[in-house]
Amino acid sequence: MKENLSHDEMVASMTGGMVMPSKEFTGSSRLHPDGRPKKAFRDDLRKISNSKNSFSVILSLLFPPLIVWVTMIYSHPLVWIFSIFAMGIAQNRLFIIHHEAAHRLLFSNQKINDVIGIRLIGWLAFGSGSHGYRIGHIRHHRDEFGPQEPDFVLYSFYPIPKSSMGRKLLRDLSGVSAFRILRPRFQRLNDLRHLRLTISFLSGQMMVAAFFWIFSNLTTYLFLWIIPWVCVYQFLNRIRAITEHGGMTQSSDRRRTTHYIRQNRLANFFFVPLNVGYHLAHHVDMLVPYRNLPLLDKALMEDGYISPDLIWPNYRSLWKALILK
Repeated sequence: MKENLSHDEMVASMTGGMVMPSKEFTGSSRLHPDGRPKKAFRDDLRKISNSKNSFSVILSLLFPPLIVWVTMIYSHPLVWIFSIFAMGIAQNRLFIIHHEAAHRLLFSNQKINDVIGIRLIGWLAFGSGSHGYRIGHIRHHRDEFGPQEPDFVLYSFYPIPKSSMGRKLLRDLSGVSAFRILRPRFQRLNDLRHLRLTISFLSGQMMVAAFFWIFSNLTTYLFLWIIPWVCVYQFLNRIRAITEHGGMTQSSDRRRTTHYIRQNRLANFFFVPLNVGYHLAHHVDMLVPYRNLPLLDKALMEDGYISPDLIWPNYRSLWKALILK
């Protein structure tokens, strides 16, 4: 059915179920009418802290080995279960680091940014180390829900029935979603470029497996790397994605494309690390590094771009609204 519809028809019939009314914003001394920061304020916001980001990268890379070490020291079934969930959280954090690098905001030096955030972290964390994600993600930012939106279907049809949400989450937790993501990597292998990407992907996982084999064993690689990504990470990725854009619609007004949720430390640790939860601010200006998103968010609130009718007080309230009663 979807294939027979024009893009405009898809937008009209599949999106916009959760768009809230918003007051017109005419701009302020710091912000343009579309919320973008003006020059002096913008220049301050776009400064990248290389030293602090280096520390974040190191911590994020050390998180998985720490989980493995704790599991090996306290080898108890409950510890293993806890570690599987903890590793999913660690993998989600690595992906957000990769996301920051895709925006060329991890380090001010582009080569260092790409080598560490895309070639290394993007490679090891179930990627190919290529710029494919970066290219697709920039399309997402240029026109959310537009013709080149890579995740159009993921954000569509909300709010949805409870049974439908249950099926989606079950697919994530059972590994079905991961299988659907991985399956295309092993198709079209007669295409030389696709074959190279698949080989790169497999070499990255062989590298991770080698580290597990050297410092532990391959069973640990299965239980503390593969299973967390197949089950836990997919679940975290979905709930983060739908709280960012689920039920919104195509518009030049970012307040109609992206939800605004008040942040809290618990959510920041579990599934929206590194300030990625300040997602409306991130879409207002995608060149503001994650450390400065709270500053832009504060300005958007103080200057009236974000009105009270747009605010979800917490993630729980939005999740409830995502499901039809």
